[in-house]
Amino acid sequence: MNTKVQAEESKYDSLKWVAVVAIITAGVVGNSIFSGESLLYRVLALLVLAAVAGFIVLQTTKGRTWFKLFKDAKGEMRRVVWPTRQETLQTTLMVLAAVLVVALMLWGMDTFFGWIVSGAIG
Repeated sequence: MNTKVQAEESKYDSLKWVAVVAIITAGVVGNSIFSGESLLYRVLALLVLAAVAGFIVLQTTKGRTWFKLFKDAKGEMRRVVWPTRQETLQTTLMVLAAVLVVALMLWGMDTFFGWIVSGAIG
């Protein structure tokens, strides 16, 4: 039974996406047509159109899935243990030291092999 409901919802989803594209197109065209009007009115109209388009998107299956993913990601960010300033500084210095050591080793090898090749070539 749940599969029928999902199939029926996805049947109307394409119409909803067409409506969203039409709303966005109307906003873009309307913004250029009414370019002589006040910027405040145009921005408010675009915000209203964006809110309506966003509401329609959230009514689709993909929109609900995206919104759930966004909520889950936000929850995961709260659980992350972020490093302290001192830990960040220490890690950055260790990375810089490692990069410097590898750069010096590569420079030394390049110089050595260049010396060998120039000695062989003459």
